[in-house]
Amino acid sequence: MTRVITFKNRSVPVHYPSEQLSYMELLQNKLQEMEYNFDFRKKWKRIKSVEMIRDVAILQYSDGTKLYLEVC
Repeated sequence: MTRVITFKNRSVPVHYPSEQLSYMELLQNKLQEMEYNFDFRKKWKRIKSVEMIRDVAILQYSDGTKLYLEVC
């Protein structure tokens, strides 16, 4: 399934299996935690999409590189 999340006025699609809806809440909580992390906010501006696999968010940049973020 796909859902769009918004963080700091930037919307990004999140792809996740339908049985892992609870991990979406963990991702939202982690993003709220990272709200004052300036380095992460700079990285977020370049994110193209997010893929959730269990408790790990794979943030994919437009150039193909990935950043792994543990959400639990």
